[in-house]
Amino acid sequence: MTTMNTVARAGADRYRWMVGLPTTPRGWTQLLVALVAGLWALQWSAQGAQLSPTELANGLPQIADFIGRTWPPDWRILDRLWAPAMETVQIAVWGTLLGALAAVPVSFLAARNLQGPRWLYQLTRQGLNVTRSVNELILALVFVSAVGLGPFPGVLALAVHGAGMLGKFFAEAIEEIDQGPLEALRATGARPLQVIVFGVLPQVVTAWIAVVLYRFEVNLRSATVLGMVGAGGLGFELVGSLKLFKYQETATCIIVITVMVVLADLVSSQLRRAIRDQGRH
Repeated sequence: MTTMNTVARAGADRYRWMVGLPTTPRGWTQLLVALVAGLWALQWSAQGAQLSPTELANGLPQIADFIGRTWPPDWRILDRLWAPAMETVQIAVWGTLLGALAAVPVSFLAARNLQGPRWLYQLTRQGLNVTRSVNELILALVFVSAVGLGPFPGVLALAVHGAGMLGKFFAEAIEEIDQGPLEALRATGARPLQVIVFGVLPQVVTAWIAVVLYRFEVNLRSATVLGMVGAGGLGFELVGSLKLFKYQETATCIIVITVMVVLADLVSSQLRRAIRDQGRH
C-alpha cells in the first residue's frame, strides 16, 4: 500500500510539473485570482463584441438563402477570371519582393545583439510596429488616392505592410543566432559589414527564406481582398459581382481564390520543407 501511495504521489508530482500547478497556498490563491481575472476579461470582451448565439441562430436561414443563390457557380466566366487571377499573383509576388528588400537593411538596425546605438534600435523597432499596425486595406486606400486605381497601389500596400512584418521576423531571427562566430570575427578586427556578411547572414538565410515564402501566402490572400478598394486582382471581380447581385459569379470567384490559395500553400510548404532539409545537411 505504501509503495502504491509513493507511486501515485510521484505520478501526481510529475503531472503537476507538466501543467505548472502551484504547490503552496499562496500559489493556489494567485492561480485562482488569475482565473477569475481571465474569466472577467472574457465576459467583458463578449459584451463589447456583442456575442449573441441567438442572433447567429436566427441568421442561419439568411446564410442558407445566400448560399442557395450562389449555386451552381457560373463557370462561363472562368475565361474572364484568368487575367485577374494572374494579376493577383503578380501583386503578391512584387508586394512580397519589395517588402523583403525593404525589411533586410532595417532588420539589422532592429536586432539588439548587433551592438548598434540603443536609440536607433528603439526607433527602428517602433517604426516597424507602426508600419505593420496599419492594415493593408487602409494602405491600399491611401495609395489608390495617390497613384490611382489598378494593381500598383496593391503592390505598394503589401510592400509597406510586409516590410513591417518581415522586418520584425528578420530581426528576431538575427537575435537568436549563435554569437560565437560574431565574436570571433570582431576579435580578428572585422568591420561591421563583414560581421553581417560572414557571421550573420549564413545563420539566418534559411529562416529568412522560409518566412518570405510564408509571407507570399499571406500576400496572395490579401491581394484577393485589396481589389475591393480598387487595387486590382480578383477582389475587383468579386466585389463587382456582389454589387450586381450576380451571386453565381461570386461563387466562381470564391472558388478560384480558394484554389489559388491552396495551390500556393502546397507549393510553399514543399519549398519550406526542402529548405529545412537542406539546412540540416
